[in-house]
Amino acid sequence: MKHTEFWIRMDDALGASYARSWASMFVLADLGGRTVDEALAAGVSPKEVWASVWRALGLPPNKR
Repeated sequence: MKHTEFWIRMDDALGASYARSWASMFVLADLGGRTVDEALAAGVSPKEVWASVWRALGLPPNKR
């Protein structure tokens, strides 16, 4: 998964205006206690970050 696809999925899940705020503020234990932005900046793959977001938001299987 590329960063572009990751952000498209984030916008779809949370709305374009809220996705970026959520990514910068919400800390995910699955990502070592980092936010989405911090994890991506540290080099965690967008696929791994999306899996963590998917679990945290309780999204349906078709959004995986």
